[in-house]
Amino acid sequence: MGLFDGLSISGSGMTAERLRMDVIAENLANANTTRSANGQPYRRKEVVLEQSGQTGQQSFADTLGAASSSETPAAGGVRVVGVVDDQSPLRRVYDPSHPDADKNGYVTMPNVQPVAEMVDLITATRGYEANVQALNAAKQMFSRALDILR
Repeated sequence: MGLFDGLSISGSGMTAERLRMDVIAENLANANTTRSANGQPYRRKEVVLEQSGQTGQQSFADTLGAASSSETPAAGGVRVVGVVDDQSPLRRVYDPSHPDADKNGYVTMPNVQPVAEMVDLITATRGYEANVQALNAAKQMFSRALDILR
């Protein structure tokens, strides 16, 4: 593992968590949008992440073994694969006065659940904070190493 790999890993984690927070904010903002640009109700979006530097499935034990061996593994981290629409069913609410109600008075609402989105937002925030702490720890180690060299 290189000298700056820890910084790179924390930086990629912070970038991924920031994107997750942005997508969650978009979901919350559109929780009641019954007609989007394509004429359909808004669909909840999710961020798909994967470990960067790896091409296949690798177990935790394999990753730990590679990290503790004398070989220099490729820097890890996380990368965003994409932002996808959640294909869970849309909600149907009875509201005959709504402009988008069908002939039976039902409105098709987005599949966004604000409570679940808030939990996801807290999780993303905590992940971001953990990466900031790891970044600060690495900076302190670099600073102390420089102090020793003086």
